[in-house]
Amino acid sequence: MTPLKGKVAVVTGGSRGIGRAVVERFARDGAGVVFNYASSADAAAEVERAVAEAGGAARGVRLDLAEPDAAERLMETAAKEFGGLDILVNNAVLSFTPTPIAETTDELFDRAMAVNVRSAFMTIRYAARRMRDGGRIVNVSTLNTVRPAPGLALYIAGKGALEQLTAAAAQELGRRGITVNTVSPGATDTDLLRATNSAENLEMAARITPLGRLGQPSDVADVIAFLAGPDGRWVTGQNIRATGGLG
Repeated sequence: MTPLKGKVAVVTGGSRGIGRAVVERFARDGAGVVFNYASSADAAAEVERAVAEAGGAARGVRLDLAEPDAAERLMETAAKEFGGLDILVNNAVLSFTPTPIAETTDELFDRAMAVNVRSAFMTIRYAARRMRDGGRIVNVSTLNTVRPAPGLALYIAGKGALEQLTAAAAQELGRRGITVNTVSPGATDTDLLRATNSAENLEMAARITPLGRLGQPSDVADVIAFLAGPDGRWVTGQNIRATGGLG
């Protein structure tokens, strides 16, 4: 089945982890996909190869979403490559070492907000102006907005803002049949999770998750694919916690 045949999707932060799983799932479902990556051309090329070998179409674009016009350039690329816009997934997040509030620099604050909040606002603004009626917007947040941890204030603040953007955009765009939702993963086995947690913390996260394991990127991508597809047409303004029961 190809429920997204003829659709055009943009996925921010699509070269690794959850973003990569979303790109591959959308392409498998028939969409043409454009995704950005910040630094690893090799990782992006591997995503493109994997998608092509599976018979899909995906294009990676190297863009630093902290740059003021990067989000709009990414969206314009989708229009030029595939002819429009039907689906937007805001997944990109600035990766940084957990930092206490007292030790956070102005520079780190500004860059984190530029990537985690400003770029998402800009992609949503573009979608509000140019997305085809009946489109889908999915914003990827985190369980940490309701289960905070020390050192994650910047990360949590950005994701909290994204959740509120979801609520507002769902109200504004609903008349056009455009749904806007948040998906909040729990402990998901990605490079970012492993870079910011000890082995002991990862083992504990698996133990306290009712389903007894860490999530996989594909677990989250499947939830996003539901919201992006035709079966998600009556769900909007929601925050779906894809956590394996952790909460």
